Amino acid sequence: MSPPGPPSWDQVRAEFLLDPSYAHLSMSLVASHPGPVRAAVERHRAGLDANPALYFHHRDDLVRVVLDRAGAYLGAAPGDIALTDSTTAGLAVVLAGFRLRPGDEIVSTAHEHYAASEMLRFKAAASGARHRVIRLYREPRLVTEEEVVSALREGISDETRLLVLTWVHSGTGVKLPLGRLGELVAEVNRGRAEGREVLVCVDGVHGFGVEDFRVADLGCDFFVTGCHKWLFGPRGTGLVWGSRRGWDAVTPVSPSFDVEVFWPWYLGFSPDDVAPPGRRFSPGGFPAFEHRWALAEAFEFHTAIGRTAVAARTRQLNDRCQEGLATVPGVSVRTPVDPALSAGMVCFDVADVPPDVVVERLLEARVVAGQTPYRSSAVRFAPSVVNSPADVDRGVEALSALVPGLTDAER
Repeated sequence: MSPPGPPSWDQVRAEFLLDPSYAHLSMSLVASHPGPVRAAVERHRAGLDANPALYFHHRDDLVRVVLDRAGAYLGAAPGDIALTDSTTAGLAVVLAGFRLRPGDEIVSTAHEHYAASEMLRFKAAASGARHRVIRLYREPRLVTEEEVVSALREGISDETRLLVLTWVHSGTGVKLPLGRLGELVAEVNRGRAEGREVLVCVDGVHGFGVEDFRVADLGCDFFVTGCHKWLFGPRGTGLVWGSRRGWDAVTPVSPSFDVEVFWPWYLGFSPDDVAPPGRRFSPGGFPAFEHRWALAEAFEFHTAIGRTAVAARTRQLNDRCQEGLATVPGVSVRTPVDPALSAGMVCFDVADVPPDVVVERLLEARVVAGQTPYRSSAVRFAPSVVNSPADVDRGVEALSALVPGLTDAER
């Protein structure tokens, strides 16, 4: 008997309890749990409720399964992965702990999320390092790889020690060519003394669960992501992968409660000498264990579908979305068409209409859209593998119907 193949897209959609009366085009915000993840959460919750102390003793075995599956998904050693509860928490692990001295420079971009921008402001004030912000492109719709590479080349100085990038910009939908940017940084580092290289930290949340990749191919020292968006993992989960050079440049900001860290300390040894870096940098405290441990099933669910299939399906739906929006008068799309420079979301403006008005009116038509959390805000459709082409068409048709009917007061 031949092994079962990957599920159909209808089977994938059936794993979610999403209200079928809506077209859910804002799943990039926070995920609905698929069936296997829901079941795992409930299994762990039941175990903790029935005998919390006894079930808690299994925590190391359960964490090892999560890390093994995360490592297989990333193409990385499980010991190089720290578990967190969000992208923001992961950025704090790296940015707050990164060792800088006065005169060092942090470079980030004008396209970063509020959380990263504020965290870097805090870091610069605490460390005495300079924080400089550069712009990688002017017009997102027309961006080219050469424009981005050239801007970064000009933006790195002799004092630059930490470079912070976001893989997919959630305000424009632009996806950075990380492989090429990594090559540029490697070229810069060939002329640097050991310990003075430029290290790269990537917020990868809107490429994670969308793109078919291996983390080693991205050219970064840290890859930070939440797992409760495109991966459809348990809400309140995330991770940080670090290269050995990366972890060596960071000081822990929270004592880890991991078994491999606590027991060496308890026995009088330094955890730094024996525990893998990912275990040492996982922030301590008691997380929502049933969610963290159910992350294993999220990786398994995604792997069963197939990363290549997920990437192709997401691309197909986003291409369809772009094609549909191009036919709507008054709509201006920010996101590039080129798949090398875009991923799982399409950001757009409606002429003279605030994005919150557009989102509210779409909701009246039972289409759930997003609004980008930036000062220059836009409307956002984010089709994923929970969607069908009909969902995308429904979103475009609802937008087409409402644009002419917007009143002068709404405009």
